[in-house]
Amino acid sequence: MHILIVEDNALVASGIRTGLELHSLHADIAPTAAAAQSHIGARTYDACVLDLGLPDGNGLDLLRRWRAAGLAMPVLILTARGTLQDKVAGFEEGTDDYLTKPFDLPELALRLQALVRRAGGRASDRVTLGACEIDMAGASVHLRGQPVELSRREWALLEALVQARGRVLSTAQLHDRLYGLDGEVGSNTVNVHVHHLRKKLGAGVVDTVRGLGFRLGEGCGADLPHPTA
Repeated sequence: MHILIVEDNALVASGIRTGLELHSLHADIAPTAAAAQSHIGARTYDACVLDLGLPDGNGLDLLRRWRAAGLAMPVLILTARGTLQDKVAGFEEGTDDYLTKPFDLPELALRLQALVRRAGGRASDRVTLGACEIDMAGASVHLRGQPVELSRREWALLEALVQARGRVLSTAQLHDRLYGLDGEVGSNTVNVHVHHLRKKLGAGVVDTVRGLGFRLGEGCGADLPHPTA
């Protein structure tokens, strides 16, 4: 799960990013409205943490522009402005949640996970896929009841496919989810991670759609041998 943090206080932003990473949520930081707009134009985010007091404008104005442009990304406003009037204004402009400073990082992480879960049409953080049980909140996978260790990139790939709910994701889209704005990564890396994921969870965990990309499969673990008793 990849989060955009729009926060001009570098210390606060860094603390949020560090805290979210402890909950398997990776984040980019935008200290201004202009930087946030640039990030949004360059990649897709699962959710956004939005401060209102930005050095080059009001966060509400930024949110208004996003919603007017049809951007459906879940947004959580995180601000020191805690009056009822402030909250009403935030929801009227299209925020999905509102949290006031000071705040607890575990609560922020849980709220973001809930926003992304609802946006993906899931009632639970646990997804059953063939012989696999996937815990989206805990970033863990069990195959036939046994834990499977995935690398950070392998998890990011599986997470993206689960959140896509059967839609085909292109290699470029998956590359963006795995590596973000890093342009130094080789073009074949997505295929490598798909191969590793299939090796650990079975060939049916990822379907290749020729000429288009990849989507989540349904046969997780079907072709893998059962552990001996």
